[in-house]
Amino acid sequence: MTDTSHDLSPLDLASLLCSRLCHDLLSPVGALSNGLELLAEERDPEMRKRCMELLEQSARTSADKLKFFRLAFGAAGGFGEAVSVEEPKALIEALVAGNARITLNWALGTGSLPKPAVKVLLNLAHIAIDALVRGGTLDIGAEVRDGASEIVVRAAGPKTAFDPVIGRALDGKLGAGELSSRTAPAHMIQQLAASLGGGLQYALGDDALVMGAVLPG
Repeated sequence: MTDTSHDLSPLDLASLLCSRLCHDLLSPVGALSNGLELLAEERDPEMRKRCMELLEQSARTSADKLKFFRLAFGAAGGFGEAVSVEEPKALIEALVAGNARITLNWALGTGSLPKPAVKVLLNLAHIAIDALVRGGTLDIGAEVRDGASEIVVRAAGPKTAFDPVIGRALDGKLGAGELSSRTAPAHMIQQLAASLGGGLQYALGDDALVMGAVLPG
C-alpha cells in the first residue's frame, strides 16, 4: 500500500478529531439528557435522588472528557510553553476513575513537559486505556533527558486489544483510505513527533502493549 496519509489536509484531520471527540462525548451527554427526562417524570424521592446521582456522574464524566480532549487535541494555552506533569496526570486519572478494573501507575522523572510531549502522552494513554478491554495495569512514565522528552506507556492485561491499523498510524505507514476518527489521534501524534525530528514506536505481546516516544527539544 502506498502511504498517502501525508496528503490529508489539516482541515480533514481537524474534522476527524472532532468526530472522535463527539463520539466519546455522545454516551455521557446522552445519559444527561435521559436523566433529565426521567427526573422530570419521577415523583418517588428515592428514585429522584438516584436520578440526581446519575446526572452528577454523567456531568462529571462529560467535563473530564472535555478537559482531556481540550489538551490532547486542541491548542489550549498555545503550543509553546511547558506544562506541569500534574495536569495530564490529573486528566488521565479522571478518565480511569470510573473503571475499577484498571490500576494506574506513574513514573514521572520531570516536573513539566513541553506541550507537544503532553499531547503525545495523553493520546498514547488514551490508546492504552482503550486496549484494556478487560482491565489490567496502565503504567505511564516520562522524563526529559538532554533536552529530549521520553515517554513510555504500557498496558498489560488478560486480553489486550490493539487494532493494527492504529499501529500503522503510529508508524507513519497509514494510507489515506484508512484514516478515520478512530485512527486520527494516532496519525496526529505521529505527524507531531515527525515534525520535531522525533518518533513513536510500539510493541504488542500476548498480554501487553508498550508504546513509546522520543521528542527532541
